[in-house]
Amino acid sequence: MANARARNQRLPPEVNRALFVRNLPFQISSDDMYDIFGKYGAIRQIRVGTTKETRGTAYVVYEDIYDSKMACDHLSGFNVANRYLIVLYYNPQRMGKKVGTKEQEEQLRAMQTKHGVDGQQHKEAK
Repeated sequence: MANARARNQRLPPEVNRALFVRNLPFQISSDDMYDIFGKYGAIRQIRVGTTKETRGTAYVVYEDIYDSKMACDHLSGFNVANRYLIVLYYNPQRMGKKVGTKEQEEQLRAMQTKHGVDGQQHKEAK
């Protein structure tokens, strides 16, 4: 009965079927991931990071959005091999390309030029 009531509730807009998992042990296997995340529902896909930049991360995609919400609620902070998992809903805007410092400085200079400021503090003339 409680499960049926939970399925009728309205979910927040950030909730979706794909989860992004961080702080995983580097040696974790896909089978271990299926064991941990499969308890909360049918899984469509799991992608574990294997490159130097993506080790310790994974994407888990559930068949049902409610299973994804349950997994995120229950597994965020779960201890696996003395590491606490960070489980987030996948957000493509947030996961997009990271802007480097050089690009940020170029954007700042362009905005300063556009608005007619030089970025320096000036003392007011009395």
